Amino acid sequence: MEATIVEKAVEKPGVNSWLAVKVWGDLACFTRPEMKVERVSYPVMTPSAARGILEAIFWKPEFHWQVRQIEVLRPIRYFSILRNEVNNTIAISTVRGWAKNGGGYYADQDRAQRHTLALRDVAYIIRAEQILSPHARDIHPAKYRDQFRRRVEKGQCHHRPCLGCREFAAQFAPVGSNDRPIRHSEDLGRMLFDLSYSPDGNTGNPIFFSARLENGILAVPRELYQENGGEKAVCS
Repeated sequence: MEATIVEKAVEKPGVNSWLAVKVWGDLACFTRPEMKVERVSYPVMTPSAARGILEAIFWKPEFHWQVRQIEVLRPIRYFSILRNEVNNTIAISTVRGWAKNGGGYYADQDRAQRHTLALRDVAYIIRAEQILSPHARDIHPAKYRDQFRRRVEKGQCHHRPCLGCREFAAQFAPVGSNDRPIRHSEDLGRMLFDLSYSPDGNTGNPIFFSARLENGILAVPRELYQENGGEKAVCS
């Protein structure tokens, strides 16, 4: 990975605290939740997927991420695959019962073929802010911004980030001087923003917004964070 300084967004006033990272991969699938059986990807990375990548690279309980914009660096290209997938998940108690009493799971008896319409050869720039939690107000925000930059430069992550699905691994690096969004504009319709969880953490409600790609840039409205807990993180 090239070791250069992570670029900050400076094209607009008031965004000096934004951090940026370039991510790319061979395959990606940001699944539309309205598709119940077959996986169909949004044409662009969703804000929740971008947040997941940032948290995979660097996360602390003292702050949470708010995604400001996602820039598309390569033309939007689809491809389709047909895969064998299992239908059910297995509870831990069931596995313990097998260990004690015998038995097991046979995937060939619990699988089905499912179609996936995914993206190929993708690359994005994620620009986001670290918002300090109330208990960390006395910490200078530059501390965590610098830690994030160093981790990106060194290719460090808590776990390998992915592009929508765990099997679609993402590469990441600092933003290069020649990285520019594509010249493409498109109304993307209603896009999943994130999940807003109840105080007990058991119920997650999906939040959608009207998304538009303008000259290769998907802007994430700040109001979405303010409407769903203000400075409180919206988690999925």
